[in-house]
Amino acid sequence: MTRGHGVEEEAEKPAKAQRGIRSLETAGAILQAMAEAGGPMKLRDLAEAVEVAPAQLHPYLVSLRAMRMVEQTASGLYGLGPFALEVGLARLRAQDAYHEAILRIESLAEETRLMVALTVWGPHGATIVHVREMIARIHANVRAGGGFALTSTATGRLFVAFLPEAVTEPQIRAELAERASADPRFAFDEAAYRAQVARVRDRGWETTTDLPIPGVSAVCAPICDYTGEMKLAVTVIGPTQQIDLSPDSPVVRATLDFTRRLSADLGYRRQGSAPATGRRGGAR
Repeated sequence: MTRGHGVEEEAEKPAKAQRGIRSLETAGAILQAMAEAGGPMKLRDLAEAVEVAPAQLHPYLVSLRAMRMVEQTASGLYGLGPFALEVGLARLRAQDAYHEAILRIESLAEETRLMVALTVWGPHGATIVHVREMIARIHANVRAGGGFALTSTATGRLFVAFLPEAVTEPQIRAELAERASADPRFAFDEAAYRAQVARVRDRGWETTTDLPIPGVSAVCAPICDYTGEMKLAVTVIGPTQQIDLSPDSPVVRATLDFTRRLSADLGYRRQGSAPATGRRGGAR
C-alpha cells in the first residue's frame, strides 16, 4: 500500500526539464533568422535578429560555414548554404500532406467540438477521404468516399479557387448541365458564382451558412505544400446555431491556424493572403 502511494506521488511530480546545448540552440536561431530573411544578410542585421553581439556571432558563422549550412557572398553577406538546402529537401520528401493531416485532425475536431472532413481532388472531383466526428452530430451526408459539389458548397469553391481552371472547369460544366436537365427552370447566376470564387481566392478560405443543407454551416481552408500547390481541403462542419463563422470566431481561427501551421510544416511560404495557384496570373 505504502509503495503504491509512493508511485502515485512520483507520477504526480512535474516532468524534469531536459538540458540542451545552448550553443546549438543559438546556431538554430541563426539559421532560422536567415530562413525568415529570404536573402543574404549583413552581419550586423543577423546579430540584431538573434540578439547576439557581432563579435560573439562570428565563431558560430565560421563553424556553420565549415558545415556548409551557411555561405558568405563576395560582398560579405551571409546566407543559407547548400547543406541547409539538402536538409530542407530531405524533410520535404519525408512528409505527405494527407498523412500529416490524418495524424493531426483529431486535435482540430476536439478543439472545435465539430465534424472535420479532409477532401482531395480525385477523378470525380472534390472527394472526401476522411471524416472525424465529434459530439455535435449533424444531419448531412458527409462520409469518406462522398464528394462536395463545386457549384454549391464552400469546399467546392475552395478547389475552384486554387486549382487550375483546366482541372475544375469540366466538372463545373457537368454539374450545371445535370442541374439544368433535372429542372429546366433552374437558373444559375454564373457571374455571381465567379465573383464568389474570386473572393475565396483573395482571402484564402471560405464559409457557407445553411447551404446547401439548411441548418448546417461550415468553414474550409486549403493545405498547400512547398510548391504552393493545394493538396487538400480541411472543412469544419456543424449545426448553424453552434458554429460562429465570423472571421475572428474561435472556429474560424482554429481552422486557419491548423491549415496554415500544417502548410508551413510542408514547406509552404505564404505570399499575400492566399496560396499560389496554377491559374493564369501566377502565384497570388
